[in-house]
Amino acid sequence: MKIQKFGGTSVGSAQRMKEVVKLIGKNESSLVVLSAMAGTTNALIEIADYFARGNRESAAAMIGKLYTKYMCHIDELYSTEKMREKTRTFINDNIFKVLLSYKKSNFTPEMAKEIVSLGEIMSTNMLVNYCNEQGMKAVLLNALDFMRIDQYTEPDIHHLRETLVPLLKQHSDAQYFITQGFICLNHEGKVDNLERGGSDYTASLIGAAIKADVIEIWTDIDGMHNNDPRYVEGTQPVHHLHFEEAAELAYFGAKILHPTCVLPAKAAGIPVKVLNTMQPEAEGTLIDNIFDPGQIKAIAAKDNITTVKIVSTRMLLQTGFLRKVFEIFETYNTPIDVVTTSEVGISMSIDKIDQLANIVHELKQYGTVVVDQDMCIICVVGDLRSKNIGFESSITNALRDIPIRMISFGGSEHNISFLISQKDKKAALKALSKQLFN
Repeated sequence: MKIQKFGGTSVGSAQRMKEVVKLIGKNESSLVVLSAMAGTTNALIEIADYFARGNRESAAAMIGKLYTKYMCHIDELYSTEKMREKTRTFINDNIFKVLLSYKKSNFTPEMAKEIVSLGEIMSTNMLVNYCNEQGMKAVLLNALDFMRIDQYTEPDIHHLRETLVPLLKQHSDAQYFITQGFICLNHEGKVDNLERGGSDYTASLIGAAIKADVIEIWTDIDGMHNNDPRYVEGTQPVHHLHFEEAAELAYFGAKILHPTCVLPAKAAGIPVKVLNTMQPEAEGTLIDNIFDPGQIKAIAAKDNITTVKIVSTRMLLQTGFLRKVFEIFETYNTPIDVVTTSEVGISMSIDKIDQLANIVHELKQYGTVVVDQDMCIICVVGDLRSKNIGFESSITNALRDIPIRMISFGGSEHNISFLISQKDKKAALKALSKQLFN
């Protein structure tokens, strides 16, 4: 079976939903993971925020706007009044009446997660009804019946496999299965989610659990590009990537794919395709475990980076110093992206700064601490094994006019990273493209 994931822009209107169903119908069978319609999740987050602040009037006004929008989508999507009425009734009773009921509640963070989950519940019900109106044998699977995270917010893979496979067998006569993307239950049985981008992750987890033939990630661009098209003209899609290369690009700024998506697929050996719903005939990007030697594949950039540098002569010839420093970051649940060290100093980059003041306060017991913000990580991905003489010098030569704060190389055979000021990002991306691809 094929897994197909469609993001919010892919189902952003009634017409886009119709195009998505055409793509689904080209397969003999598939399991479809669907995001909320574009703009819906942001609207629901804002509604929840109004409730949390006690502003029930503004929340109700936004609910009214969203209701009007969805009624228009329903009128446009279906060709029969019977299906329009069925969908209207479901959405009115199970979505908007529920939203308005929060006006009478003492609002809690758990309620905010319940509200955000409603977007995908709407889109999946609308899509499965349209599929059935078109004569397709489609079944809606509620993600809350099989997708669960543990107390560490990690997916419960065993539970997923043990519950989803029997659900599919119960509907052996169905051709198409539709389910929600990022919503799930937590270990307490309450509605939760896999965070933003979790629909990609859900698709990959499901694909691994049922041993799918392929996982297709449908979005609004024709695959992963060799540079950021927002800053560099003439970028090209990369038609093939190794899982490790795709993971590096996704983590270091290629927003087209969520960083966690490739992990379950890689472990299960299931290829992932990144495709364009607006241009379905395009080749897109194939990601698998096959490595293309001797090639530089792509460049990505990660913004809003902060560097923390600690200098201390106590580090000289001492054991355990690095461990003490890293334990501080671990205590405050702050991942480190790039690390460089010298005999008396350590420089680290982070993108999560909510605990920065606490981290700096504790680091000061070990040395002098310097913090720089508004930085950017530029990542070049490809075959960077040591036997490929000249690749590294070609990359660094392209950045000869860019002030570089840190360089990280050797931890991976697929990636070399540079830390620069964010104001130099565009110039760096253009220079690298000119050197490596033109």
